[in-house]
Amino acid sequence: MVTSLPIPRLVIAAPSSGSGKTTVATGLMAAFSERGLAVSPHKAGPDYIDPGYHALATGRPGRNLDAFMCGPELVAPLFAHGAAGCDLALIEGVMGLYDGAAGRGELASTAQVAKLLRAPVVLVVDASSQSRSVAALVHGFASFDPQVRLGGVILNKVGSDRHEVMLREALEEAGMPVLGVLRRAPQVAAPSRHLGLVPVAERRADAVSSVGALADQVRAGCDLDALMALARTAPPLDGEAWDAGAAIASASGPAVGGALSDGLAEAGRGGRPLVAVAGGAAFTFSYAEHAELLTAAGADVVTFDPLRDERLPDGTAGLVIGGGFPEVYAPELSANEPLRGAVAAFAAAGGPVAAECAGLLYLGASLDGKPMCGVLNARARMSERLTLGYREAVAVSDSSLAVAGTRLRGHEFHRTVIEPGAGASPAWGFTHPERRVEGFVRDGVHASYLHTHWAAAPAVARRFAGSARRFAEAAAPAR
Repeated sequence: MVTSLPIPRLVIAAPSSGSGKTTVATGLMAAFSERGLAVSPHKAGPDYIDPGYHALATGRPGRNLDAFMCGPELVAPLFAHGAAGCDLALIEGVMGLYDGAAGRGELASTAQVAKLLRAPVVLVVDASSQSRSVAALVHGFASFDPQVRLGGVILNKVGSDRHEVMLREALEEAGMPVLGVLRRAPQVAAPSRHLGLVPVAERRADAVSSVGALADQVRAGCDLDALMALARTAPPLDGEAWDAGAAIASASGPAVGGALSDGLAEAGRGGRPLVAVAGGAAFTFSYAEHAELLTAAGADVVTFDPLRDERLPDGTAGLVIGGGFPEVYAPELSANEPLRGAVAAFAAAGGPVAAECAGLLYLGASLDGKPMCGVLNARARMSERLTLGYREAVAVSDSSLAVAGTRLRGHEFHRTVIEPGAGASPAWGFTHPERRVEGFVRDGVHASYLHTHWAAAPAVARRFAGSARRFAEAAAPAR
């Protein structure tokens, strides 16, 4: 539907990674939520982990706004979808304010998201090693792009009262409002490891405590009234909110071509196919829109935990295994032999399986020497090398997700390597920033390191739901 969304909103940005964006953004979300406001949490870029903390702070799904994977044209509609009915929206930035996709100018930067949303920006500055120079730093960020409206600063890691006075005097001289001052407080920091913060699902009790402490810290150090006043200066955001049903209904292109194209058309016939989505501590990476799209395409979506459940949900007709940290839980995943057998049997029967990154590792023969599902003839191990970055890809092989020729943008983020064996075709051919093939397609299985956002290609969800429906119908006993 067409909206004129007057929702107050702020982008929480920083000069660089490590400045404290997540700390401040999550604390603000929790503090405003404790005031009784409905707060809509968002994250610029492809990150899966921060939105988990945002969801814990607000009680609403953390949603990503990624101008590379989804295109700039979908940033505002996806924002409007997530923020509908809320009193305030807070968008945590990615990296430094002006950092985006390598070699693509402002594309996928926090600054671009702020401009697309016409949202004022609050800059979180790590002030631990500077005093008057903070004014020069902030002035540079405020003047670099006149279309980015920097509305104020939150000073992080301030050492003392005297330090605070010097910082405030410098910024007053530069004409930049100080909207908050936070002292060093390592006790509220979330633990990190090889791919960033430890996800909420792995430390829920501690995470609840940490988010509460962040709210206390932000409430004590930030001027929430001034921040809300700044958020209210954002003009109404006109346009059409993204809608999963409308996206599925209008899905077109190569991904819905061929024999696997009619998931939506069949949605009204018979029962809805059941799509099981891996969750729990080992598989925490997912975008909320994926389940919404599958539901709109005629499927019922349920979650199962490969660490605990010994069988797939009854009636499973499609299997989605997203990203996460199976390398951390390899012994436990391997020990769950009944579920590994069930997954292997489902794939052997031709069931549609969509696996991304962690899901790819789980479907392989082994991970760091521990037996996995054995669906794919591939062995994975941890590596010292981080593989990270946006990718442009084209489907090499027909699969339950897309026909050959389908183009998508995605993201890689892992510290594992795969030693592939024979028996499968590649899933993707990367066209940028390097040319190579990647992933596996065999029967109904599509497995790859590439993370994708299906809002950019709803035909993928429609096609997968159609694959699940046909599998369910073929497996149903004759009447």
